[in-house]
Amino acid sequence: MIEKQVHSRNIVRWAADKPEVVVLSGDLTGSTEIAEFKAAYPDRFFSLGMAEQNMLSWAGGMAREGFVPYLHTFSVFLVRRPYDQLAMSVAYPALPVKLIGFLPGIMTPGGVSHQAVEDISLMRGLPNMTVLEVGDAADVESVLDVAHGVDGPVYVRMLRGALPRLFDGPMELDRVRHLADGEEVTLFSSGICTQEAIRARQVLERAGVSVTHRHVSTHKPFTDPAIEDAIHAAKSLVVTVENHSVIGGLGTEVAERMAETGAGVPLLRIGIPDTFAHGASAEYLMDKYGLSAPRIVARVAAALGREIDVPDGLAHSDVTIDIGAEQLEAL
Repeated sequence: MIEKQVHSRNIVRWAADKPEVVVLSGDLTGSTEIAEFKAAYPDRFFSLGMAEQNMLSWAGGMAREGFVPYLHTFSVFLVRRPYDQLAMSVAYPALPVKLIGFLPGIMTPGGVSHQAVEDISLMRGLPNMTVLEVGDAADVESVLDVAHGVDGPVYVRMLRGALPRLFDGPMELDRVRHLADGEEVTLFSSGICTQEAIRARQVLERAGVSVTHRHVSTHKPFTDPAIEDAIHAAKSLVVTVENHSVIGGLGTEVAERMAETGAGVPLLRIGIPDTFAHGASAEYLMDKYGLSAPRIVARVAAALGREIDVPDGLAHSDVTIDIGAEQLEAL
C-alpha cells in the first residue's frame, strides 16, 4: 500500500488539541509538508527563512516560554549548519524542541551540500538528545506522539511524499519492531533501508538462511532488551543496514551493544562508507552503496561464504520514496 502526504495530514489532525505546539519553517514549507498546518493554524506557524542558526535560538526562546516548537527543514540544515546553536540553545538546557529533518542520508539528488550522512552520529553525541527515524507511513503517523512524550529535545529523521505501509501499530520509544525470527543471521535495519532489507530477507530465507529481523526507529536511547536478544540469536552473523555513514549510526550502535554483551559472531555493517556521496537519484545511490535488496543479499551471502542467486525483478522495488520535481525546485 502506498500513501502520500502522510505527515502533512497527520500534523494538522494531531496538533488540533495542542495549542502549545508551534511549527517553525526554514523556508521549505512546501517541501516539508507543513503548508496545510500553516493554513489551518496561521497564528502557530512561523517562517524563519534561510537562517537556521537563528531558528534554533528562536526555538530555544519559545520553549522557555512554554511553547513546544516543531522545526521543519532538511536534515542537513537542522544538524550540520546550526550545530553550535543546537547544542547551546536547545540540548544543553534540555528544552522541548522537536527537530523534524527531511531527506536524511542519500535521499536527495542535491549532492554533498544537501546529504546528511553523518547526522545520527552528531545527534547521538549530544547529551539530552533523543534520536528517532521513521521507516514507513505507520512510523510517520505515530512519531509525533513519541517525540511529544519526551521531556526534552528530539531529532526525527522524517520521510515525505509517497510512502509504503510496512507495519501494523504505532512506533514506540526505544522499542524495535519484530519483523522475523531465525537462528543463523540477525538483521537490523532502519529508515528507508527496512523495505529493501525485507525484500533481501525473503530471498535469503528462500535460500535456506534463517533470519531474525528487527526494525530500529530509536537510535538514542538504544537500550531495548530485545536488541540484545536478537544479537545473541545469531549463530553466524549480525548485519546492519542504514541510510547513514557506517561510522556513528546504526552499525556503531549495534557494535557497542555487541561488545558490551560479549557477542561472539562477526558484524557486517552495510551503509555509506567513509566518504561523501554525490548528486544522483536515491535508487542509484542506494545500489551504489550496497543498500538495495540485491546488494544486501550479495553482501550477506559473501559474509556467510555461500552463493545465493538473486531472482529477476529484485533489482527494482515496487515503491519509490518520493524525491521528485518538488525537491529539485527547492534546491
